[in-house]
Amino acid sequence: MNRKFFAAVLIASAFTYACQQGATKQTTDHVAGDSTQASFDTTIDGKEVKLYKLHNGTLSASLTNYGARLVTLDVQDKQGNPTDIILGYDRADEFKQNASNFYGAIVGRYGNRIGNATFSLNGESYALEKNDGKNSLHGGTNGVYNKVWEVTASSDTAVTLAYTSPDKEAGYPGTVRMEVTYTLTSTGELAIDYKATTDKETVLNLTNHAYFNLNGAGTASILDHELQIDADAITEVDSTLIPTGKSLPVEGTAFDFRKPKLIGDRIADENAQLKIGKGYDHNFELNKKEGYQQVATVYAPQTGIEMQIFTTEPGLQFYSGNFMADSDPTGKGGKAYPFRSAFCLETQHFPDAPNQPSFKSTLLKPGQTYTSKTAYKFSQRK
Repeated sequence: MNRKFFAAVLIASAFTYACQQGATKQTTDHVAGDSTQASFDTTIDGKEVKLYKLHNGTLSASLTNYGARLVTLDVQDKQGNPTDIILGYDRADEFKQNASNFYGAIVGRYGNRIGNATFSLNGESYALEKNDGKNSLHGGTNGVYNKVWEVTASSDTAVTLAYTSPDKEAGYPGTVRMEVTYTLTSTGELAIDYKATTDKETVLNLTNHAYFNLNGAGTASILDHELQIDADAITEVDSTLIPTGKSLPVEGTAFDFRKPKLIGDRIADENAQLKIGKGYDHNFELNKKEGYQQVATVYAPQTGIEMQIFTTEPGLQFYSGNFMADSDPTGKGGKAYPFRSAFCLETQHFPDAPNQPSFKSTLLKPGQTYTSKTAYKFSQRK
């Protein structure tokens, strides 16, 4: 047998075996092989950054270990054409330069806001980083979205990333080891599974901050999308978008998405909460009970793409892109991302829960394992 051929066979066999065994720390086997890969093949904060590609025949996605973030998500439209439905950038350094918009990233340690950037635990007060006026948003400037994660396992359809956040990072107590797995399932889902442990009592609330446009990233508006959320109430917020502790019934208001309606139908209503958020930027208190259930559906008539959201979480933050602007840096392919050209539906525990005794606790203790699961399931309507 030709020596080169024999060597190639051995290498291919070894790779197949490694994949079957759930090989860890792969950094080159499942990456894009084009110029996009080269634009992510870099270092940030002295750590290696790569791009990873997943595909299962109907869905494809690419991710980077910088911020454990989604870079692309291609879904077939009603004509069978792949459509990239999430916002992002073409290069790793662009994500770094614009980290505070959180495109596609895992955010935390505490997703959403903590009032006055402080909370108390076991009689001790913890001061967090202020990056949203006087409040802390998505973990502060040193949140996990701004860190390089380690890839611990990858295959054609899944990738697992891990990050260890040291004690007092961004002001939070405890050394927290967190793990996130993205999986493209055979049933048309992008599933995200979260795990974490701590060596000291702390609070934790992780979520993904993808910006969606089911007409395709870079399309001008999402106001023509049809949205349904299974929630009878939202969490009232003050002028800085921090919960007051009060729940507001959605019935008869612009926040009533219990039956499908267009996002743009009542976004301009004379409503005090809409004025504060400059549109929708609120936690919907889901009707779901404990466990993993469907909580929302979004449909874009233009492309026929439907997205169903399933989660174990009790809340869903609906953000209608109110702080996006025509002057924002262009995204993938040089496309503009103007005002309200994307929406976010972030599964979560409630904002400011560490300061709100009536909200479901986000406390994590040593010996416990934090777990959470969310999936976005895609289909097409003709």
